[in-house]
Formats: sequence, C-alpha cells, structure tokens
Amino acid sequence: MRYPSVDILRTVAIVVMVLVHFPENLSNYIPPFTGLGAPLFTFLSGVSYRLWLNGQEARSISDVEISKISIRRGLFVFGVGFAFNVIIWLPEDTFNWDILTFIGSAIIILNLLRRVPISISVLIAVLSLIISPALRATAVYSSYWENGYFECDLTLTDVIIGYLATGYFPIFPWITFSLAGFTTATLLFNPDQEERPPLWNFTLLGSGLFLLAMFGLFIRQYTPEIISTHVLSGWHMFPPATEYILATIGMAMFLFTLLHQFVDLNPKISSDVSRFRVFKTFSRYAFTIYLLHHMVHLWPLWIYGYAMGSETTAYWQKAMPVTVSIPLACLFLFVCYLVLRRLNPDDRYGVEGWMRWLCG
Repeated sequence: MRYPSVDILRTVAIVVMVLVHFPENLSNYIPPFTGLGAPLFTFLSGVSYRLWLNGQEARSISDVEISKISIRRGLFVFGVGFAFNVIIWLPEDTFNWDILTFIGSAIIILNLLRRVPISISVLIAVLSLIISPALRATAVYSSYWENGYFECDLTLTDVIIGYLATGYFPIFPWITFSLAGFTTATLLFNPDQEERPPLWNFTLLGSGLFLLAMFGLFIRQYTPEIISTHVLSGWHMFPPATEYILATIGMAMFLFTLLHQFVDLNPKISSDVSRFRVFKTFSRYAFTIYLLHHMVHLWPLWIYGYAMGSETTAYWQKAMPVTVSIPLACLFLFVCYLVLRRLNPDDRYGVEGWMRWLCG
C-alpha cells in the first residue's frame, strides 16, 4: 500500500537537497534549512523498508527470498553510491561515504534486524547515538576534515574509520535515523501486530525529542568542556551533534505521524489522487533526481574548469551569485516534474527501474 504521507515527506527531502546543493556548490551560500533533507531521507529509508517488507509478506514471498532481494538492493545502492562519488565528485572522493553508500548499508542492516524483537532495534539506535561521540573523539574527527570537507588517506584503516565514524554519512550515528523510521513504521504498520499504539504517542515522542534537543542546546554552556566539545556540541550536521540528531529525528517522527493521521487515514483526502500527483512523481523518482541534480550543476563546473586550463574544481562555489543558482535549482525541479509526469505511472524508469530489474 502506498501512503501519501511518505510521498509528501520524500518530496520535501529531495526538494530541500536540491535547493541546498545548487547554491552551496555554485555560490558558496548555505540556506537556513540546510541539514533538514538528509535526516528525512534516512528516516524514510527505514519507513519504506518496513512498508516494502509488508508488501513482500502479503505476496507470500519467502523469508529467504526477501533476504536475497534486500541484500541485492542494498549492494546495488551501495555500488551506485561508489560510482556516484567517482563520476560526480571525481576519483579523489571515492571514499567520502556519501548518503547513498549509507542507505545501501542501512538496507542490509535492516534486513538483519527485521527478524529480531523491535526492542533490539531501539537499543541499537540508542547505543549508536551514545557511542558516536566517543568513536569520533577516539578517531580524532577533526583530523579528517580540512576546510570543512572530509578527506582521508587511501589506507584500509582510514577507509574503515570513515565508513564507521568520520565520513559524511558514517554508520554511526546515521543508522539511528533509519532504525527510528523502521521502528516507527513497524509499530504502526506491522500486519502481525493485533493492537497498534495510538498515533499521538509518536507525535508526543517526536515533540519530546525535539524539546530535549533544545534543552541540550540551552544547558550546553553550563556543562564540562568534555561534554560541550564531544556530546552536546551545538547545532551542526558534520559531525552530527547530539542535539541535531534528536531534533531532526523528532521532527521526522512528528511530521510523519501527523501526516499519517490527517492525510493517510482521511479517506476524503487520501482517495483524491490528483492532490498528490506532484508528490508521487517526485517520490517515485527521488533516487534518480538525487543523482541527476548533481550531474546538472556539477559537471558543467568541472568541464568549464578543465576547458579553461585551470584545476577541474577551480569554479566550485564561485561560479555565480546566489540570485542565479537558486532560480536554477527551481528550474531544474520544474523541468524534472514536467518530464517525469509524462512517464507511464505503472512502469519504473531511471535508477529505480534498474534496481527493480536487477534486484527484484
């Protein structure tokens, strides 16, 4: 079953990413909503996996076959993530551990955890949040980041450390987001569960996590230096501060359950397909759009820099004023919608279609 709430939030996530990356990479401008797209995207990866599992189980797909498809899909996304790093960000950034390599890993991890009690997933999510600051401190996180960007030596040790703790989207703590989405969706949509918790429990929990994050920001100045440096370290995405993680998970949970209550469960709204055409279009092709928007705005920079005899990245973040880059982002989204809405909704194209064809 397709839920409009998931389509709406995935559309919000991909639109935010496009509107952030264009001005950031073309104009060195950081929009105020930077850092809100990725948490939604990763939270929804957990939700979507649970909904996909429900669909497979409803079709009586065997447990072994579900695992095979899950692993193939995880490896596919992981592999596309590597290709993305090499082709889009150039070979020197092969091991920067972007969001695609993380989501590929998350699918495989969720496949392993779907067989265990939901309390284990919750425990792992909490432990991931708790141990991440210690892992970063042990690895000396700042030594991998120069001028605000991740760089590592091509040694096995540095590659593994980047994957686990210091890259752009390392397993710890980002797996917390996917596990939060998977747990929420399991409690709300698990067909084997006779009684489901009230939705307001999740909206209250989401609000509570957000308020807890705000409290952490407030008391940070009164905590010992080791806490304010490594645990309650402020509001930032790289590395993901505890306050940032709690607030964005709370935001994602609150918005998802709120939309589920007032959109999915409202037959007058959810039955009107025309209301959600835009959201469904962007949601179905979010993976493809994520790849395309990088190609569209980064490849011209690399090509122009090379053609001018400079370094390939010579015009990165200084190609144009923000008054041009943001309208370009909006134009890209508009053109994507015009093209994608013409495709047969019963077929799958783009990277999503390749994944279904190759992986099942």
